Amino acid sequence: MILNYLRNPTEIYARSFEIIRSETDLSSIPRDAQSVALRIIHSCGMPEIVTEIIITPDFIAAANNAIATKRPILVDVEMVRHGIIARQLPEGIEIICTLNDPRAREIGIAQKITRTAASTQLWKDQLEGAIVVIGNAPTALFALLEMIDAGAPKPACIVGMPVGFVGAAESKAELISNSRGIPFVTIKGRKGGSAMASSVINALTSNNQ
Repeated sequence: MILNYLRNPTEIYARSFEIIRSETDLSSIPRDAQSVALRIIHSCGMPEIVTEIIITPDFIAAANNAIATKRPILVDVEMVRHGIIARQLPEGIEIICTLNDPRAREIGIAQKITRTAASTQLWKDQLEGAIVVIGNAPTALFALLEMIDAGAPKPACIVGMPVGFVGAAESKAELISNSRGIPFVTIKGRKGGSAMASSVINALTSNNQ
């Protein structure tokens, strides 16, 4: 039996965004960031999440400038790194994940912190002007903010979308309440994840916005 369903990938993509636009009120999102919000929704299938997305007015300009100047993209986990469509990035941009660096494990054991939190300490040399994308670990977002408070260089912008039941909502609330002058995009509450976080970068570098 041949099933009746849409098969053409271009048509599927176009129809998906038609549906999202028809079901989503984007009035709370800065106009230049609406393509990012749409891509986040596309990654999770939940138009209603638009009320929980926060994108600062300066995020798009800061992120685009970082991409144009080929600053690195620092990510908390490999799932985020693999979720970013590398072929869309300008040549020369590095996507850096230090989670599996042996030093992260050593720092984690010595300081009794998670390996994701420890891995952020290895970002210091690349942090200034970089794009930080956190899509899994609340402790990584907390650790990043603590580093900045302690005097570490500031990234160009932060995609803060850790997911889970312990620390996710709280780490994002800290980002929202005190952005430290850094443009950001986040999702309030427990929702988040690698697909949603990486979709932000994919939206910025896509020709189909």
